[in-house]
Amino acid sequence: MRPKKRYIFPNYRGAPGRAPKRRKNHHKRKDEKIKMKDLISKADVLVEALPYIQKFRNTIMVIKFGGSAMEDTELVAGAMRDVVMLEAIGIRPVVVHGGGKAISAELRKQNIPVRFVNGLRYTCEKTIGIVDDVLHNQVNKNLVRLGEEAGGKLRGISGKQVLKAKKTLSRNPETGEMEEVGFVGEIIGVNPSLILESLNAGFIPVVTPLGTGDDGQVYNINADTAACQVAAALFARKLVFISDVPGILADKEDETSVINTIRTDEIDELIHRKVLSGGMLPKIAGCVAALQAGINKVHLIDGRIKHSLLLEIFTGNGVGTQIVRPDSIM
Repeated sequence: MRPKKRYIFPNYRGAPGRAPKRRKNHHKRKDEKIKMKDLISKADVLVEALPYIQKFRNTIMVIKFGGSAMEDTELVAGAMRDVVMLEAIGIRPVVVHGGGKAISAELRKQNIPVRFVNGLRYTCEKTIGIVDDVLHNQVNKNLVRLGEEAGGKLRGISGKQVLKAKKTLSRNPETGEMEEVGFVGEIIGVNPSLILESLNAGFIPVVTPLGTGDDGQVYNINADTAACQVAAALFARKLVFISDVPGILADKEDETSVINTIRTDEIDELIHRKVLSGGMLPKIAGCVAALQAGINKVHLIDGRIKHSLLLEIFTGNGVGTQIVRPDSIM
């Protein structure tokens, strides 16, 4: 038998010796470096957000929830967590919510026709009772619960105690005729005292879009309009709409055609070109009124994007569409 070959490995000085040992901590150190880079990048994000935190600290920000984004439990929970974070860093958020999908579902369940007139829900006597019940006992309570689960202090507030309203008709944008919409109200006054008391007590107010007439009649208020009026009454720094669209689209069939900035003096032309139509009209009208009342900027963002609210507020580029006055400094 041939003797086994013996391989001699040079030691670190080049002399014969044993095979070098592998460094056991090599991969561990590499993982630690990757982890450290990740931590540093997270810290960089916080540093980037610092000037925005300083800018908006102690200011009121009204956030309106709506659209089918409210149907996705995970998205809504994430958005409410972001709202709680805003409060934790010193911003004073106020939530105004819709609930159209949940209302329509309950109406169909009870075999009551669902009908819209120029973007406003036709609200008969039976419908207003269902609207009241769904908004308070389903949507509002759910948002409050999700915010509390994220560690926040939230308080549900009925719009019936905040918004003074009267019956309204809807103008057809094509014919100019006034059309009946049932128990739909126009806001004629806002009493923000309950909201301010809640903010001063450390709560995040969550407001339903209902109003009360002088005779005690409850009116269904367009949630977008309610958010705009509440923002104006609170002299809010920002008004943010969280919906299920990326913003205002130049081409409704193309979700990449988001218009980044719209000045209020461009709105009539956009309505004429049908870029703005239907349910967007009362929203835009409310936005213009809020800007005229002193709101700095109005933002329309996509609630289907994770942390879209934080991206809009704490980054330079933002997401969605911002609406500004003609004299606004960009």
